[in-house]
Amino acid sequence: MVLCALAVVFDGFDVQAMGFVAPALRQDWLVAPDVFGPIFSASLVGMVIGSLLLSAVADRIGRRPVLIGAVMLSGLITLATSFATSVESLLALRFLTGIGLGAILPNALALTSEYSPGRKKTFLVMMMACCLSIGAAVGGATAALLIPDFGWRSVFVVGGIGPMVIGVLMLFMLPESLNVLVQKPNQRSTVLRILQRIAPQVGVSEDSRIVYGEARAAGAPIGQLFSEGRRDTTLLLWLMHFANLAILYFLANWLPTLVKDAGLPLRTSVIAGTILQVASVLGSLCLARLITRYGYFRVLPVSYLIGALAIALIGQVASSPQMLFAVVFVVGFCAIGGLNGINALAVASYPAALRTTGIGWALGVGRFGSILAPMLGGILLARQWSISSLFLVAAVPALVLAGALLVMHGRARRAAQAPANLLHKEAT
Repeated sequence: MVLCALAVVFDGFDVQAMGFVAPALRQDWLVAPDVFGPIFSASLVGMVIGSLLLSAVADRIGRRPVLIGAVMLSGLITLATSFATSVESLLALRFLTGIGLGAILPNALALTSEYSPGRKKTFLVMMMACCLSIGAAVGGATAALLIPDFGWRSVFVVGGIGPMVIGVLMLFMLPESLNVLVQKPNQRSTVLRILQRIAPQVGVSEDSRIVYGEARAAGAPIGQLFSEGRRDTTLLLWLMHFANLAILYFLANWLPTLVKDAGLPLRTSVIAGTILQVASVLGSLCLARLITRYGYFRVLPVSYLIGALAIALIGQVASSPQMLFAVVFVVGFCAIGGLNGINALAVASYPAALRTTGIGWALGVGRFGSILAPMLGGILLARQWSISSLFLVAAVPALVLAGALLVMHGRARRAAQAPANLLHKEAT
């Protein structure tokens, strides 16, 4: 689980790296700010491919090989990005990096869910997703330390070497999903060994009979996301991930640049981006506790409504560092922190045999939001939109999220009441 967490940390590091590097790269290459819209989106297009295709592969052949390959690929290409010499080469490298990154979080969340005790599953899944924000915060701190002395290329050197080291460690230490192993007759001894290690109190022995509680669904995993009453849940999760990732990537990519354009120093803009990610970590911790106690639907809609208001306020306080930091903290705590709750909700919505596919497709469809939001930022900047207007637009997805959660809650309540209503009708 520690190795999965470290892989997600570097995933988050890479997510934020381009946003922090952009102001320095803009000065180095003397390019207009709207050039970065496609660059920000290039890795996200790759992430769509990685999430949609590799998640289904992982549910068929195993989480372990797909996760290790994704971590190694993303690290290697990120390191190669430090040698980019043109916008075109940077676009290509960011696209290839994204393919690897797209498969990391779905597999890490699925493995965490499978190896977590039931009473702690929601909390641990949210903490695993939270590592994305930790990595982004580390990326901001690293950029603030490295760029002034070593230039923007040093950020990609650090971001490339780390995942490759983790990938090598995974080759020797990362277990395969029990869901995959238990369905392979020749892996019985491996399953017994893992069970003896993670649940010694059960007393598993060589004579134990292993029974898996979920039959593998027939047909393509993608089609199963819409069968057995899962269609509406799947579509709502896709909408929520679309809105969620639109918020995250718009702020991650454009916040430092927009703050600098508001007249504040480069270091201040980097600090604002770092506060966003640090606050999201704290928000995830608090929201995980609240969700465990009160449930997803009592906590997350309120969090997103507060987040929407705070996002809209960024444009009003962008010229004041103290007010900016305070408002950005609320955004990170409520809106970005809520992202991990949505990820945990997706994990809880699918059986183990479909979990990586379900998470991967939700994130993959959501990546379209992460692609369009940075591009929209570049288009609106090119049309001379004000900073305050940009952040008003950025607040809309948070309102969409709150609405989608309320709709899902209503459907869940009606579904829970249906058996009782049926029994009442039969009795009368």
